[in-house]
Amino acid sequence: MMRLADRAILVRGWRRWLTAFAAGAVGALAMPPFGILPALVLSLVPAVWLLDGTVKDGPSRWAPFRSAALLGWFWGFGYFVAGLWWLGAAFLVEADQFAWAMPFGVLGLPALLAFFSAFGFALSRLLWLPDAWRILALAFGLTVSEWLRGHLFTGFPWNNPGMALGQNLWLMQSASLVGLYGLTFLSVAICAAPAVRLTGRTMRARWTAPGLAAALLLGLAAFGAWRVPSEASATVENVRLRIMQPNLPQDAKFNPRNRDAIMRRYLTLSASPGRDGNAAAPTHIVWPESAFPFLLHRDPASLAQIAALLGPGSTLITGAARMDDPLPGEAVGKFYNAIQVIDEKGTILGAYDKVHLVPFGEYVPKFLDTLIRAAGLRQFVHIPGGFEPSEKRAMLSIPGLPPVAATICYEAIFPGEIVAEGPRPNLILNVTNDAWFGRTPGPYQHFAQARLRAVEEGLPLVRAANTGISAIIDPFGRIVDKLPLGVEGVLDTSLPVAEAPTLYENWGRFSLTATLAICLILLMARRRRQISLK
Repeated sequence: MMRLADRAILVRGWRRWLTAFAAGAVGALAMPPFGILPALVLSLVPAVWLLDGTVKDGPSRWAPFRSAALLGWFWGFGYFVAGLWWLGAAFLVEADQFAWAMPFGVLGLPALLAFFSAFGFALSRLLWLPDAWRILALAFGLTVSEWLRGHLFTGFPWNNPGMALGQNLWLMQSASLVGLYGLTFLSVAICAAPAVRLTGRTMRARWTAPGLAAALLLGLAAFGAWRVPSEASATVENVRLRIMQPNLPQDAKFNPRNRDAIMRRYLTLSASPGRDGNAAAPTHIVWPESAFPFLLHRDPASLAQIAALLGPGSTLITGAARMDDPLPGEAVGKFYNAIQVIDEKGTILGAYDKVHLVPFGEYVPKFLDTLIRAAGLRQFVHIPGGFEPSEKRAMLSIPGLPPVAATICYEAIFPGEIVAEGPRPNLILNVTNDAWFGRTPGPYQHFAQARLRAVEEGLPLVRAANTGISAIIDPFGRIVDKLPLGVEGVLDTSLPVAEAPTLYENWGRFSLTATLAICLILLMARRRRQISLK
């Protein structure tokens, strides 16, 4: 086994880059739906050895850092290609218009995201130290780069390495303390530590880091077992939810010619007896994101059909595009991807407009939009000019429900952005449409990330997805009930009560900053000591 470490350290040229790519690709198996935690070990351990091999790369002082950055790029490229290949499915929904762009999504986006890994590896190399200290350096570098990936250029924290710990019920409970990026630091530190077992200078050094990593993993599991109560969460009185999952294919969902058939399907499903056949009348019905191939708020006939569906005192919560009245001089108003609340009279009581839009999916930067249209192309969404983002996040008020933190589609993957400033909500609502990605790992990854937000915030999650996975999640991340991917049906359930604010909700950003600052101070102090001993 030690020969294996030596070979990874000494490998050069294209073999080094290919090894890094393969190691990164293996790491993607730690993400949903596979959730194989040892895969991240098999990914990060070679990464440590490969970084060890950059020590004497080239005569220049900066040569090792350039090598580390290139190494990180290949590692990240493998990780993101293997973890995000399913994005290509979206280009095949309307293949005649978008198939040509499929390589840009399947290979181009991973190539761009890999620059964050390149930065993380280079930063780690800058702080590199012998033995177990280099594990802390890698955890520090990748945590910083992952935080940047989640925030720069509108952010895209999909398949963050912290999700390796964010899928198991017990292990995910630490997110209530440190959030996703804290889990990133822990995941990298734990999974990279076995590298020291084969390269430590002494027997003590070889066992200390892996032993501490194993103890830390057991400690996280023990904390999770302690935190999750043995009994089910209490429920909110007088609330009976019905989540409708129509399982419409994307090519049919937004075709205006199918509007009547789509509405009939929604109404029939929503009025069905449910799985147990004896469910009480729902107080709230939830439909998924952008449910209609038309503007619901400008369609009195459809609102009347919804009113006929709803019983006295019941409410519909649905995704629906909406348009403002055009301003003077404008041909059309601005379009928003929204959630609308409708009462038993067919009256729209309120709406939440999406804040965090999907680049190139829901909008295109203005200068690029002009070029795209000049070339005779268009974006995925059939909306003139794309959607407009809401200016700020706000709670959604729904009769009969506690205050709601509403999220649409991938807004649920952003830690720390769920709750608006002001009074705390008691519920996270997520409506989404993952039909773009079929029965690939994408919807499973999306669901797992939304589930982790419930643990971070200590809030129940109500999720309605067009093709799945629709579910009710309690504040501890336990799945109360769900509809699997690719199934048509309704989900009748009660609403779990929210827990007290978590440590992450109150101190999340401070705790991450403090952890990284302490780690940096320790690494710098150790490095100075090493230099002084020389």
